[in-house]
Amino acid sequence: MKIEKIVKVPTGEIYVAEGEKGRLEFLTVGDYGKDANIKADFLGITRELNGVPNGEPMPLSEKWVITISTQYGCSMNCKFCDVPKVGAGRNATYNDLKEQVLTAIRQHPEVKRTKRLNIHFARMGEPTWNKDVLTFGLQLPIWVRNYLGDSLIHPVISTMLPKANNNLRNFLREWCLIKNIAYKGDAGLQFSINSTDDKQRDYLFSGNSLSLDEIAEIGCELPMPKGRKYALNFALADDSIIDGKRLRELFDPEKFMCKITPLHRTASCEQNGIATTDGYELFTPYKAVEEDLKANGFDVIVFVPSYDEDNGLITCGNAILSGKLPTSKYEIVTL
Repeated sequence: MKIEKIVKVPTGEIYVAEGEKGRLEFLTVGDYGKDANIKADFLGITRELNGVPNGEPMPLSEKWVITISTQYGCSMNCKFCDVPKVGAGRNATYNDLKEQVLTAIRQHPEVKRTKRLNIHFARMGEPTWNKDVLTFGLQLPIWVRNYLGDSLIHPVISTMLPKANNNLRNFLREWCLIKNIAYKGDAGLQFSINSTDDKQRDYLFSGNSLSLDEIAEIGCELPMPKGRKYALNFALADDSIIDGKRLRELFDPEKFMCKITPLHRTASCEQNGIATTDGYELFTPYKAVEEDLKANGFDVIVFVPSYDEDNGLITCGNAILSGKLPTSKYEIVTL
């Protein structure tokens, strides 16, 4: 895989490279650490997040996050995401998936081992359309071992649960087996929910996601997770409808946890008037939702990025290939 350019931002590097079907985008992120930008009472991290200051990421030898694309573009057309601007979703090949991870690792030959390598299938595309994600996810340790030895690998799939994907249930069941057996629980699965109101969800996901009842049916079919619970993710907008009681009726808190984030400030969010007002400065937008979800039995993580993370476009929903550039300090290296 030939790198076309590297966009260096304060918390990582975004790569644009030539894949087997065209240009792909993936990135390396240095993590601040859980004590910096999450609140999770069940983990003993109980202070409120009134903004997360820009800071120095941990060394990659402590924690390394590589986020890769599973498709060239995306056809989900979510109202909050810039990736559909890149084009319709076409599946990346197995070799594309492998080379994104290995190319990112090769850029840092000084790192021989890391305490935790997170591989997020979450840059461009809806991963459940691409069956090669399952094969590659299973074989990922084989490829990484040559570079990072026995480093702990934690792959995570994030899905918008496309209603047109007739293979969705099979894909998710197989991924859960990979999580529970091959990784002994050290892998993740995240459902992007964003609202418990189906009309609001139809708008946000342009009618392309299953209803909440249909998602809950799938959730019931999945095996109990080993390790971290499956995550129900809520990117919180000012008008988000999130009803903890309804969620509790549909999803088992022993199987599912909840994650709350601000909506990242993508071009699509700006165009569609979707925002989390004060979400980067105050805990206020999250407080009532967090309390409601906890009162209904859910473990809750509130994750707030710094301005450097969001303005550097390393957060979900962004894509350099969509034509947007960082508004934080950045450097472009052309190769």
